[in-house]
Amino acid sequence: MSDDPTHVQEFFGPRAADWDARFPDDGPAYAAAVADLGLRPGDAVLDAGCGTGRALPALRAAVGPAGTVIGADLTPEMLAEAVRAGRDGSAGLLLTDVARLPLRDEALDAVFGAGLISHLADPAENLRELARVVRPGGQLALFHPIGRAALAARHGRRITDDDLRAEPNLRPLLSGAGWRMVSYVDEEDRYLVLAVRQDR
Repeated sequence: MSDDPTHVQEFFGPRAADWDARFPDDGPAYAAAVADLGLRPGDAVLDAGCGTGRALPALRAAVGPAGTVIGADLTPEMLAEAVRAGRDGSAGLLLTDVARLPLRDEALDAVFGAGLISHLADPAENLRELARVVRPGGQLALFHPIGRAALAARHGRRITDDDLRAEPNLRPLLSGAGWRMVSYVDEEDRYLVLAVRQDR
């Protein structure tokens, strides 16, 4: 699938209505990834490319009523499903491209991105934009509820050396965008990369 924003919308829009039904058992994986992010009560967090908002309740629980949770996605149908599922009660929802976030510099403590990295039109620049809106020392979690090999098999492919999500490719990409990778896990049932926003 192309990572062009228009093509991303064309892909996800028609699939939004049954997206949660296609992956009904992912909830615990999302909750575990949010827990690993180490959010604290009162923190401000962005779910970048939030889709139907499956992470939003866990993010809200982590930051509590005094915290801020924002879900951003560029596909209107996905955000409509988040509302239909009642997840807008856990977060403010923004129809926007994560390449141009309407947020001030250093406004957030963390960014959570489930399945995000492979859909970025310009990964280096887009990760730099995510760094812009996070305070120094704030965190980024890049997550998928299954590992790279399982995901490739689901799509009838094999992992290749140029896979952006592979550690040797992702580590320098993050570093060049202002992040320092602190953890990399790629297992059958979990892909989670944690990074910290560095001082500029």
